[in-house]
Order: sequence, then C-alpha cells, then structure tokens
Amino acid sequence: MFWYLLASLTFLGHLNLICAFTNPIKTQDGSDPFMVYDKGYYYITASTWGNVQMARASTIAGLKNATWNIIWEDDTPSRACHFWAPEFHWIAEEDSWYIYYSSGSCDTYDNQRIHAIKGGCDLGNSTWTFAADIEVPDHPNQWFIDGSILQYARKRYLIFSMFDGDDQSLWIAPMSNSTTLSAAPVLFSRPNYDWEKHGLNVNEGPIAISRGKRQFVVYSASFCGGDSYQLGLLELVGNKDPMVASNWVKTPTPVFTAANGNNEPGHNGFFKSPSGKEDWIVYHASPDIPSSCGGARYTNIQKIGWTSDGSPDLGVPLPWSEEIPEPV
Repeated sequence: MFWYLLASLTFLGHLNLICAFTNPIKTQDGSDPFMVYDKGYYYITASTWGNVQMARASTIAGLKNATWNIIWEDDTPSRACHFWAPEFHWIAEEDSWYIYYSSGSCDTYDNQRIHAIKGGCDLGNSTWTFAADIEVPDHPNQWFIDGSILQYARKRYLIFSMFDGDDQSLWIAPMSNSTTLSAAPVLFSRPNYDWEKHGLNVNEGPIAISRGKRQFVVYSASFCGGDSYQLGLLELVGNKDPMVASNWVKTPTPVFTAANGNNEPGHNGFFKSPSGKEDWIVYHASPDIPSSCGGARYTNIQKIGWTSDGSPDLGVPLPWSEEIPEPV
C-alpha cells in the first residue's frame, strides 16, 4: 500500500508539472506579445524588431522552449525595419489568417506605418504573402502603429494609435475588407489623466475584448521607457455606434499596474482557452525600473476574470515563481 501511495503521489506531482507553468514565457524580445489558440496549438508572436516571428506549442509551458520561426521579413525600404506589435487575426470571409504589424524605414522611427500579410487557413503551416500598406483616409503619410481588429455588430473596424498634436491617441475606422479603411478615422481616446502622461502623453496598443453584448478596449498608457506604463480600459456604452467618440467611456484609473517585480506591465493581447470558457491575458513587463522600450521586456501570461458588474478584471501581475494552471 505504501508503494502504491508513493507512486500515486509521484504521478500527481508529474501531472502538476505538466498542467502548470510559471512566468516569464519569453525573456528576450518579449515585447508587445499576442496569442491565439487554434486547432490544438497556442500561437504566439511579439516584437522581434527585424522581422515577424511566431512560435507554437500545445501547452503554455511548452511555449517557453518552443522554436521561434521567422515567417516574414521585407527589404522594401519604406517598411524594412522596426517591426513592432504583430497580431494574428482570422478573416472569415477569406478563410485566411492575416497578420497586422507596424514597421518603417531603417533610418528613423518617424516613418512607422501599419502593414498586413496574408496566410492561409492553417496558421501554423501558412505561406505568407504581402497584402497591403494600410492607408488612413484623410491622414496621408501619417505615423500610426499598433493596428488591431475590433468586430462589433457584424462590422469590422481597425483600432490603432496615431498622434493628434502632442497626444499619441487611439483612433478607430471602419473596414470595407481586410486591408481597406472605408472612412476617415475617429479619435476615441486621448491621454487626459495624469497616469496617461508619465514621460509622454500616450495611449497605444488597443486590444478589443467583449462579453455578451458589452464591448471593451484595453490599452497601454504613458511612456514605455519610464516607470509608469500601465493598462487602461474603455467601454462602448449602450450598444451604440463605435464611430462616435462620446460613446466610449474611459475608466478614470488604470486597471493593470506594476506588482510582484513586474514593472510597467502593458501592451497586451487576449486569447480564449481551449474550451472557449476562459479568458487569458498575454502582456509584457520589465524586471527593471525605469524600463526600456526595447527587447529586454518579458512576456507573461495569466488568466483574467470578470467583475460582478460585467467588466474585465485583469487582477495584478503574478509573481514569476507562482505556478499557474494551464488553460482548460
């Protein structure tokens, strides 16, 4: 009986190792991460600066040792360098995956624009081709970054970050197809609270998340290379038109801030668990303070919840030593 119990405990110990993981997931070039779960695999990408890369694994723990493959690089002078914030998005009417990312010319950061590449129906085995330089109506040759897709009321919108004067702000525009904005964008959030203005006036990295009929956007605020980068929250109230700026209401305080050695947590993505019943956040954080805007930031992953009033509850960044059960 003793040996049976010992064997059972040993098995359960191994099972615990298999069914849990610890952060960080990536310790170099872990900035601006984004993830999806598709057909039995977790797919992850992040800012790797000189190209677009992707890794996959069947578990979160497996991502820590997964191979990162270069899936796109470009020698076109206008978009050959400074690859930032790639995101995977499924475009159902084309039965294809797209990746939206920011890049620009090699001699400056001032020429950053959003671009798109197109894959196939299998994210892990796609051949990627250049799809488009995204053009912003009424804002030709404008610096804009961090493009992400918002699906609302059977319509698709691009949300992104672009300057309005000295304020790096959030904008939204409707899309007529996967790469075309069909109307001029609307500014729907600018940095107006003190916690959004540390170092620079910044709203960036918008990411949509919804539950039921409620639509939210989480975004990053303040300068990425200081000591106060953090996440804020917007809600589209009353199921109204997302192209009307006044329909978006901002939470007056940040919703995800530094904790447990994770400094300047921000530029996140959201993904569903394999069952589709759990919501998870992937984000970057820095072991240092002040932080930097470069490749020294870590990728972290943890489960989120929902408050009793129906808003996303991101919690706090968990300690790196904490074992986190795998998504179910």
